[in-house]
Amino acid sequence: MFKPPELPPYVEQVFDIVDLIPPGRVMAYGDIAEVIGSGGPRQVGTAMAKYGGAVTWWRVIRADGGFLAGHEREALEHYREEETPLRADGSRVDMARARWSPADGPE
Repeated sequence: MFKPPELPPYVEQVFDIVDLIPPGRVMAYGDIAEVIGSGGPRQVGTAMAKYGGAVTWWRVIRADGGFLAGHEREALEHYREEETPLRADGSRVDMARARWSPADGPE
């Protein structure tokens, strides 16, 4: 029987937070590190890049609202489907309206 490998504890913490982000909302890499209380945007980004294919990766973005390089088209499809607020030109997520924190509670 196939058993997936265990994830490093930090990655598990990242994914626990990613799983809480409601549809149509996003968190920046640094936001997640801040909630965890360790690491930083790069550590969260590394966790997402190495292990994040099975989670809602499009809900974790750069603090400037920019789409994940190389995945812009797929991310934009998710944002439109989830009605994530975008800037008027559609080039970035509108962080002022879309940013979410666990302190905000469930949507």
